[in-house]
Amino acid sequence: MQNTSPDSSMNMSQTHPQTTAMELYLSNTYTIPTGDTLTTLDHWGWSHELGDVGLQLLADALRHNTTLTTLDLKNTIIGDRGAQLLADGLRYNTTLTTLNLRQNEIGDVAAQHLADGLRHNTTLVTVNLAWNEIGDVAARRLAETLTTLDLSNNQIGDVGVQHLADALRHNTTLTTLNLGFNKIQGVGAQHLADGLRHNTTLTTLDLWNNQIGDAGAHHLADALRHNTTLITVNLAYNRIGDVAARCLADALRHNTTLISLDLNNNTIRDVGAQLLADGLRYNTTLTTLNLGSNKLQGVGAQHLTDGLRHNTTLITLIIWSNEVGDAGAHNLADLLQHNTTLITLDLQENQIGDVGAHHLADALRHNTTLTTLDFVGNEIGAEAEAKRAIFEFLERNGTGGQS
Repeated sequence: MQNTSPDSSMNMSQTHPQTTAMELYLSNTYTIPTGDTLTTLDHWGWSHELGDVGLQLLADALRHNTTLTTLDLKNTIIGDRGAQLLADGLRYNTTLTTLNLRQNEIGDVAAQHLADGLRHNTTLVTVNLAWNEIGDVAARRLAETLTTLDLSNNQIGDVGVQHLADALRHNTTLTTLNLGFNKIQGVGAQHLADGLRHNTTLTTLDLWNNQIGDAGAHHLADALRHNTTLITVNLAYNRIGDVAARCLADALRHNTTLISLDLNNNTIRDVGAQLLADGLRYNTTLTTLNLGSNKLQGVGAQHLTDGLRHNTTLITLIIWSNEVGDAGAHNLADLLQHNTTLITLDLQENQIGDVGAHHLADALRHNTTLTTLDFVGNEIGAEAEAKRAIFEFLERNGTGGQS
């Protein structure tokens, strides 16, 4: 962040003792509408609360400034009035592309002011509104013109998602939507799935830490069967079990665009792993699958191995914090002897001992593509010969491993 000269700040603070450091900065920096080269402004380290005066200065600056592209106002407590002032500035701004308003206690009233400003703004594409208090009322209006919208850790709920889904039916700009931690349940996921059936631009959907369950995952899986634009979906921490795994596996059979699917911290277990593995046999696009912390055991690892024998696209498999043990490590080792596409394998905290490590080391003698194997938190002896061998083979292949 560019600073004003020490002398000018000192003189102003003596003249106006109640003016915040940020207000000083704004008033000094943006009184010159031309010739200013500042492109990024981060309030952090000046004042955690701008107040209406500071925000009025900022809004005035935004009206006339022609260089600023990134504005970071996280944890500023702007309030309803401040949001209105900021929105007024955004109406006339023609350069700002990224706005961070994370952790600002922004509610529906403030969010609607911002939405009004965004309707007239033609340059802002990325807005971070995570960790605020935005509910269902303002949700729809915020998605109308942006390309990236982060609404994680708010109070959107199923009704708010319905509004967003309605917007997605006709939206032609939004590519990234983060709705993590918003108490979205199965009904909300159904609304979202309905919107995705008609949407042709969204590429990244993040629904981590909601409560969509098997019913919600079923609806989203149905949407994935027909959606041709989504490439990244995060459904971690969503109470998804074996029932929904069947639907997701069916989606993987037919979907031709998804490259990353995150299902960590659900309840998929061995039966679900078998179903997903069946989907992977026919999938030709998925490159990253995260099944971390799903209570998978050796049988589940065997099912994944069987599916991946026929898969030629997956390059990253994450199954940390499961219970595959030595038997599962043996199955995965068999896979590694023949697989030529897997590059990264995460086996952290899986109850693998020296026997399992020995199987993995033997497999890596013949494997020349795996470059990253993470086995931190297992039960392999510190001086185990197999551990040393694994590191040697990974170094030969590329980057090495972590234990």
